[in-house]
Amino acid sequence: MTAGAPWPPGGWPEQGLGLMRLAEAPGDDDRDPAALVRTAVELGVVLLDTAELYGNEELVGRALGGVRDQVLLCSKFGVYRGPSGRFDDWHVRADAATVRTAVEGSLRRLGVEALDLYYLHHRSDATPVEETVGAMAELVQQGKVRALGLSGVRADDVRRARAVHPVAAVQEAWSLARREVEALLPVLAEGGTALVAHSPLDHGDVLGGAAGPLTAALRETAAALGATTGQVALAWVHERGRRAGLPVVPLPGTTRASRLRENAVAARLALPGEVLARLDAVSAAPVHDGDGPA
Repeated sequence: MTAGAPWPPGGWPEQGLGLMRLAEAPGDDDRDPAALVRTAVELGVVLLDTAELYGNEELVGRALGGVRDQVLLCSKFGVYRGPSGRFDDWHVRADAATVRTAVEGSLRRLGVEALDLYYLHHRSDATPVEETVGAMAELVQQGKVRALGLSGVRADDVRRARAVHPVAAVQEAWSLARREVEALLPVLAEGGTALVAHSPLDHGDVLGGAAGPLTAALRETAAALGATTGQVALAWVHERGRRAGLPVVPLPGTTRASRLRENAVAARLALPGEVLARLDAVSAAPVHDGDGPA
């Protein structure tokens, strides 16, 4: 990706697929990784997202089969588990040497010659973002990566990174339960950076909370529109994205082809203005202190 060049060349897809929990599923056709990827391509859900941290890049590579050239393959680097293996035991390595070794590992495990989009998985307090992005830019020059992204960052990180190399996308959470990213949207828009909105269903929590105004609004809207509550919550992200003034690609994660089909419908589910206003009014933006990288 060079300054002024549009990326991706064919435009951003309406929706992506998060592969964080992708795993082998012997005997379960609905959870077969290769079938999941084929279904995604058939539905136009062609942005596929994994990470070094997830430990499943080899499986993703096998699942791609003969459709590698039909997808935007994304991976992330820089977050590493501590010896306990707990979700809250992690650290960031974002120095130039880590950039170079991490990409080689991802390319080897995925079995590809280049990644379409390569993210720094989380900001570092130890390494200036300029050093990290400078090393990532070298990967673009070498043809190992086509575009650069950031995740788990602040507005100043984005601006400093863009002074070194164009940033195609920033990946952050956005859902009815988590709206903190909305403060970042003007910064992304000013530089032509897309938002890849992970966890648009807040890992299911937005649907399974105790009875309250949001739960009631989702259920009533779903019943009125002949949709599921998940589709309504995802449609809210799509609609908010269309009004944001920049490309927004919701990134729901699933391991089931049936759920993938259900999620894809949400991109075409129209929410009337009064419904959108009601959902806005009952949504919240809690601060999730201590969250690990997604």
